[in-house]
Amino acid sequence: MAVLTRIETPVGTIIASSDGQSLTGLWFEGQKYECAFVENPVWDDSLPLWKNVKTALEDYFQGEDDVVSTVPIAFVGGTSFQKAVWDVLTEIPYQTVWTYKELAERVGEKLGRKTSSRAVGTAIGRNPISLFVPCHRVVATTGALTGYAGGVERKRALLALEGHRITKDKVSKGERHEA
Repeated sequence: MAVLTRIETPVGTIIASSDGQSLTGLWFEGQKYECAFVENPVWDDSLPLWKNVKTALEDYFQGEDDVVSTVPIAFVGGTSFQKAVWDVLTEIPYQTVWTYKELAERVGEKLGRKTSSRAVGTAIGRNPISLFVPCHRVVATTGALTGYAGGVERKRALLALEGHRITKDKVSKGERHEA
């Protein structure tokens, strides 16, 4: 069973899910793969975890802190490859971006085998825990803001909130992390 709630943010309504202890999902309402892996949902706004999630999101949107390590998360669905990609996503530091290529190399190191940027990109698109598993911090090698299940306009807004300079839907090279 999954416990769900809605949370309003400056970039839209979020649907959050929990197993009762950990955050298991966070999707922008209407995004692709919304509520993927959710089984037997029950809407309940009184779950104690929701207070921590809301506080973390408020802090994040006020530019005070990152949310990655502030709330316990658990992956309840996905393949072992997807989970490996999502786990590596949590390693991207706040106010930093990595390229799909960099992420693929790190996932490959973790798995002990080479993996492609395309496969990593597909797994990123199925990330069930937006913001806390910061897939918005992954960009093309050129800095282009390619893909984001929550919408490229949200990706742009989130990266700008984290202090990145965005021009013509690209993160400026001087503002981009190189591994």
